[in-house]
Amino acid sequence: MKELSTRAISGALYISLLILSLYWQHALNALFFVFGLICLAEFKKLINFTSFLPYVIFTVLFIGFGYWSAISNPPSGFEEAIQILQVLTIFVQLFLIKDLFSEKTIPLFSSKRYIITTFYLSSSFVFLILIANYNHTFTPVFLLGAFILIWINDTGAYLVGKNFGKQKLFPSVSPKKTVEGFLGGLFLSCVTSYFIAKFTTTHLDFTHWLILGIIVSVFGTLGDLVESKFKRQANVKDSGVIMPGHGGLLDRLDSIIFAAPFIYLFLRFITYVS
Repeated sequence: MKELSTRAISGALYISLLILSLYWQHALNALFFVFGLICLAEFKKLINFTSFLPYVIFTVLFIGFGYWSAISNPPSGFEEAIQILQVLTIFVQLFLIKDLFSEKTIPLFSSKRYIITTFYLSSSFVFLILIANYNHTFTPVFLLGAFILIWINDTGAYLVGKNFGKQKLFPSVSPKKTVEGFLGGLFLSCVTSYFIAKFTTTHLDFTHWLILGIIVSVFGTLGDLVESKFKRQANVKDSGVIMPGHGGLLDRLDSIIFAAPFIYLFLRFITYVS
């Protein structure tokens, strides 16, 4: 009972900080900057990486892209820079997915550690800020909607998997995840997308939110599995201890940071088509 209470309190604090920060752009930027540094520290420990340079890279990327995304007239070449960052980030993430399915262990030679910390972690936090500042307008409902879909997906996957799960989804990496749980989370995310579309006043309709629900469920699950594989290689249960009852902050954000570049890609696609 005490462990459950501790888990509930730390989880409520985390969610409250996130939701409250959505009311003020600078608070959101500051919160995710701190979150990013904590996750980076946890991840560097997982991959046994002692270099200080990833902190510098993260700071430059986060402040640079975060600042220019928040103003209405960014400098020439900013959109092209986002596209390059997006291509590199998705490229690295696709390789991590490949390693997830084809490699017993994810290769972690020195140069790859720099690449992964930059384009798996640091750039993903950049895309969270870009989502909140989409089209250079502070619209936190996009980010809040993505988090809600992640939370619903995780909750649905846990409940359905625990009660009905039989077929293991990826037993070599995460023995508790099941196919039934994944489908249950996906279904509830799709249902939730209807209510997000109904009660928000954005230019996204139900079809758009439905697609975002699928993107979040699929890539969020893959992000969870990728982080689980890193933890398994490091022979640890959690990425850290900063959230009592939950583990590390990276354990709570692994799904959304992996899905963020794909969410932003879809938002850009909508703008391009329209």
